[in-house]
Amino acid sequence: MARKQKTVYTCKICGGSSSKWVGQCPDCGEWNCLEEAIIAEAPSNYQGRSVNYSGVEAEVCLLDAVEAVEQVRTSTGINELDRVLGGGLVGGSVILIGGDPGIGKSTLLLQALATLSLSSPTQPLYVTGEESPQQVSLRAQRLGLDVHKIKVLTETQVEKIITNAQQQKPSVMVVDSIQTIHTEISQSAQGSVSQIRESAAQLVRYAKQTNVSIFLVGHVTKEGSLAGPRVLEHMVDTVLYFEGDSGNRYRVIRAIKNRFGAVNEIGVFAMTEKGLEEVSNPSAIFLSRDEVEVPGSIIMVSHEGTRPLLIEVQALADNSHSPNPRRVALGLDPTRLNVLLAVLHRHGGVATYDMDVFINVVGGVRISETGVDLALLIATFSSLRNSVISRDVVIFGEVGLAGEIRQVPHGIERLREAAKHGFKKAIVPKGNAPTEAIPNLEIVPVVKLVDALNSISTSVVSEKEED
Repeated sequence: MARKQKTVYTCKICGGSSSKWVGQCPDCGEWNCLEEAIIAEAPSNYQGRSVNYSGVEAEVCLLDAVEAVEQVRTSTGINELDRVLGGGLVGGSVILIGGDPGIGKSTLLLQALATLSLSSPTQPLYVTGEESPQQVSLRAQRLGLDVHKIKVLTETQVEKIITNAQQQKPSVMVVDSIQTIHTEISQSAQGSVSQIRESAAQLVRYAKQTNVSIFLVGHVTKEGSLAGPRVLEHMVDTVLYFEGDSGNRYRVIRAIKNRFGAVNEIGVFAMTEKGLEEVSNPSAIFLSRDEVEVPGSIIMVSHEGTRPLLIEVQALADNSHSPNPRRVALGLDPTRLNVLLAVLHRHGGVATYDMDVFINVVGGVRISETGVDLALLIATFSSLRNSVISRDVVIFGEVGLAGEIRQVPHGIERLREAAKHGFKKAIVPKGNAPTEAIPNLEIVPVVKLVDALNSISTSVVSEKEED
């Protein structure tokens, strides 16, 4: 007997469903986000959501009776990837990794499987829904990887993937990509909200019940967000995202969600002919190698995840020929840039209402913390005055709406990182001033924005004086 079908409308943002089309999603409130999907009733012999892959029934117990065991982590053999994962791979975890096409998602995972296969008692499984086994083999040969212990499967139906995984019993599995996987209980097109949600749910259930670690490769939309319903990010344990441009040699991976480690931890790689190589000193690549000092360039110390990073912030302010001056921020929040420029005018006496202001973070990394505020304003001030600030000066601090300089977390770690790289002077919030002196580093604590602007006068070398 043919299975009955029914039509539902699913939200591509939150995954919520409605029996009829409406302009606004009843769950998340977004507009024009409902897509039509056809769902067929599962056959009578299909267990669906009640499938138990472990064979062990769940039991209710008291929370204090549960033994808190430290998570056993397995190294992937790639230190930067281990750092982003929180120290290694946890059994039963599901990791979603996304990024622009060609940025290195499949390359990184194939490298990780190659190193894991050398130490794992079981053979990893690489499931590809986009490429043929020959294409995967050619990539491995190009990278010079030892893949004689890696098994490959070309399949797009999630039920068959899980059946093969139960037979092969891998400890680590890669699914490339989740947008190509479909389930037989839904008649909607591959890549639709319902297909991605149900396929991911079955893979997550399989991972949790069998202690298999699964990497899911995800596509991104033209806006740069992960394709599919937002519920996909809630279902997995870790979400990793490649930042930067695929045309740039360096690749930055950021953990935007991690149940087993620090959020916003980053790993830095360099793309070479042999694949992605780790960058042992990330601060060096984020600093300009130009020996000539230029106006509008400031070095600040950011703190990403568990480590400080030296990053160069560049600013360019120029006269605007438009009634609406442009505000462009690459690697920073454009909205916060507008707020900080207003603070610079109100409490620093520096007007930019008739100027185009462009901000860039060198290296393609994105900074989301507020510790960049002070460096951004001083870089803008340097560009406006056409003055060069010494490369021996490092700056960080949060700027409030009243013009006050606020303390930021991990101040001591930032200062030690600056001293390690040879900086001689640091302009920091008063709350971040250390109680003990740091060798070879002069600390200049500031309370107000005006104090910070005045303090850089001794570090500024005017181009006119140089001439």
